[in-house]
Amino acid sequence: MYVNFLRYRKIYYIFSGILIGGSILSLIVFGLNFGIEFTGGSLLELEYIEARPSNQDINQSLSDLDLGSLSTQPTDEKGVILRMRDIDEKTHQEVIQKLSKDGEIAIEEKRFESIGPVVGQELKDKIKVVIVVALISIVLYIAFAFRKVQRPVSSFRYGIVTLIALFHDVLIPLGVLSILGRYYDFQVTIPLIAALLAILGYSVNDTVIVFDRIRENLLKRVGVSFEDTVNKSLNQTLSRSINTSFTTLLVVFAIFFFGGYTLKDFSLIMIIGISAGAYSSIFIASPLLVSWHQKSI
Repeated sequence: MYVNFLRYRKIYYIFSGILIGGSILSLIVFGLNFGIEFTGGSLLELEYIEARPSNQDINQSLSDLDLGSLSTQPTDEKGVILRMRDIDEKTHQEVIQKLSKDGEIAIEEKRFESIGPVVGQELKDKIKVVIVVALISIVLYIAFAFRKVQRPVSSFRYGIVTLIALFHDVLIPLGVLSILGRYYDFQVTIPLIAALLAILGYSVNDTVIVFDRIRENLLKRVGVSFEDTVNKSLNQTLSRSINTSFTTLLVVFAIFFFGGYTLKDFSLIMIIGISAGAYSSIFIASPLLVSWHQKSI
């Protein structure tokens, strides 16, 4: 069945504009709730041998200690992760003592990590550099890969449109992260940064599949116009894009439901990012090429 995807491209733009606008507004209003890897602080993971107290009871037990902005995050049935300001070993032991009620409650310490604010800022700066280098490399690679199809659209336009699609695919998960951070204490951690970088790679792969078919059809002179060529290319790659995204999402959903509490944040962002990437490769990237071409005629 032949579908005219480009006929409703203004609707796609409006829908994506609403999502991106909402994400940007959320980031401005709520910001991102960075974890101790970036802000500095201490992380203590414990597991209660018997029933785990409520978050309120745990916070109450530690109320007389100077722990800064204490974050209490339950894990599984009996575990808990505490995030606090950077503390020394003496305070660390006091926290254990308070929570165990001087040994009356059996608890097991799983891990204790402490990161200074200077290290956290250095990590932030390095992440920014990695992302910028990755984006520039993607644009240059696509411009080089499509150098043989300079007409009717310059190869650099493929790279720039891919970059726009990438911003679309990353801004939406970031907007969700800011809302979850505000209302559910989701924190931006190293695994979530890894998820965002994985989304970048996945989105590029999905977009390049469509662009590569457009390149092949242009070289074969398939279609009476550039718009017709792009539309036929979308129809030819639609089933492949959907199948690839669907099978990937099956795995990520399995991780979300069965992979344990510590992987839920990672898998949730992957689900949102992969879905946004599958949408943008079909309904944003290719239509933008056509719109840009028609504006420049």
